[in-house]
Amino acid sequence: MARGFFSREDRSGRTLGWRARLALLTLVALAIGVVAVTNSLLTDRFTENTRNRAELRLALYSGNLLSELRQNAIVPQLLARDPALISALDAGNFTQSSQRLITFNEEIEAASLTLLDSDGRVVAATDRARIGQSARDAPYFVDTLRSRDNIFTIVQDETGAFRFFYSRRVDSNQTLAGMIVVEINLQKFERAWAGISDAVLVTDSQGRIILATEPRWRGLTEQDALTREPPSSAIFRAIQATTDWSSLPPDAYVEGEAVMRVEGRVAFRGWRIASFTTYASVRDKVNGVLALEIMIFAILLALAFYFLNRKTAARASLFQRESAELRALNARLQREIAERQRVQENLAVAEQTLQQSSKLAVLGEMSAAVSHELNQPLAAMKTYLAGARLLLSRNRPEEAVSSFQRIDDLIERMGAITKQLKSYARQDGNRFQPVNMGDAIYSALAMMEPQLRERKVDITRTMPEDAVWVMGDRVRIEQVIINLLRNAMDATQNEAEARIDILLAAGETAVLTVRDNGSGIADIDNLFEPFYTTKQPGDGVGLGLAISSGIVNDLGGRLTARNAANGGAVFEMQLPILTEDAQTDATRAAE
Repeated sequence: MARGFFSREDRSGRTLGWRARLALLTLVALAIGVVAVTNSLLTDRFTENTRNRAELRLALYSGNLLSELRQNAIVPQLLARDPALISALDAGNFTQSSQRLITFNEEIEAASLTLLDSDGRVVAATDRARIGQSARDAPYFVDTLRSRDNIFTIVQDETGAFRFFYSRRVDSNQTLAGMIVVEINLQKFERAWAGISDAVLVTDSQGRIILATEPRWRGLTEQDALTREPPSSAIFRAIQATTDWSSLPPDAYVEGEAVMRVEGRVAFRGWRIASFTTYASVRDKVNGVLALEIMIFAILLALAFYFLNRKTAARASLFQRESAELRALNARLQREIAERQRVQENLAVAEQTLQQSSKLAVLGEMSAAVSHELNQPLAAMKTYLAGARLLLSRNRPEEAVSSFQRIDDLIERMGAITKQLKSYARQDGNRFQPVNMGDAIYSALAMMEPQLRERKVDITRTMPEDAVWVMGDRVRIEQVIINLLRNAMDATQNEAEARIDILLAAGETAVLTVRDNGSGIADIDNLFEPFYTTKQPGDGVGLGLAISSGIVNDLGGRLTARNAANGGAVFEMQLPILTEDAQTDATRAAE
């Protein structure tokens, strides 16, 4: 039984082996057939495309040649009628003629312009080196003497290059005065054609090559040029055609190499143009597609061989990769969980630190605000105490009592300021009452009287006849006015004649304007930011305007600043105005 079992296994293995071989042979045969058919179809298609492009290029080249010839054909006719040139020939004075030809040539861009006298001597030219030379034996001079129309002449120089001329006689009083000769620059097309992969030539009506990308072809017929050209010439280097198993259909042979010949007609004196195009581009394109197909079939063969012979190994390898990926995923998941726990712990610590920092910042801001707002009453108290001491020393107690009364008022004001600052810090709501803006201004000026008198500041007040009422807190409004006056005093401390204008106006809102004649505001954007100041250290901490802006905002108004047109700074405090009916209602509610 054991021997029978192994025999069946061997027979099964041999059967599977033959099936695999048959499948591989079928795939190889299919690949060969597909590659052969693809090669034939693509060769025909790419050859036709290459021929179409070559024909299109020849049509373009022919059009360029014809355009250049027609453009220059009209030039001799126009120059032969030029009065300045005719006058120069009649007078024999050619001092300005060359410059005139150069000016014309800058527009028409011919190879050269030449003016001959009746004896064929060059009297003016764009190439001044030719002046004085004789062209009496030149073909264009001889042919032009016999005709009154434009004459086209082709001349081959000693280097073998062909030069092309239009010439026309210049008549004065029905007699020959001279001749104008225009040389056409067709060599520029040769240089342009030399930059492509095709070899290009142009023949005249006699079949002679007059323009070509290969200089040694000039003057020969096309057959002689292709036969005599050595293998190391430009045509061999440019074309590099190959006759291989693709069986490309050649149109001509150059030194035994197959090329595609495309011919076109130039609508000028029987000229023709031809190009010889390499088959290399066709072969490269076909080979590229064939290489892709062969690579695809090679991959298919490799995959078939792999799956037929390594199924078990592939499955085991797949299981191993999946197990490794699962282990790696599990380890990465554990690392992410640990990292998330560390981040949450750090976040909790950061939140506690941030809360403590916020508490310290609020405490510092409130301390600075209290110090700033109590500074002004303390300064006034110091002044009144000095005055009371002086009055007592002079035995004037009644007047000293008045100073003490003012000091008592200032102490009450300091308590009110402290209360208002606490309310401002907590953002609590206040119970507002009607406030006469005029009385608030007078009270603030009385508070600032010692400093104003000491600084000799000129105060100008403009107040309306009727009282202007707003709904708010008088102590806080006076606090804003005192801060604005103090800033104005600081801004005018370097002015010889310090002046502060106070203007109160009533309209849709109550507007209090404080204007000084100082140096103005340098940075308006940051003006109301806490702790922003332009004063020297010790003169201020930058909280006055920030606190004032907060007070005005709490009262439903707006505090703005700008620079005056004639210099100085202008601060405006706008508050909602209180009508008579609203004032009566507020008074009743307070009672």
